[in-house]
Amino acid sequence: MRLIIALVLPWLTFFTIGRPFAGIICLILQITLIGWLPAAIWAVYALSQYKTDQKIERALRQRA
Repeated sequence: MRLIIALVLPWLTFFTIGRPFAGIICLILQITLIGWLPAAIWAVYALSQYKTDQKIERALRQRA
């Protein structure tokens, strides 16, 4: 579901993963039609990094 949000409303993705400052910057970028594509790519990349960070945290908690 977050992937669809990242493609349609990239700025909203940052708010769902707890990065509101990046969400505001992304919203400013998305306001321009040309900036929408880079904003969507940035949101998908940030979402993948968020999922990776969650997996690492889960692995470290299991280890301890």
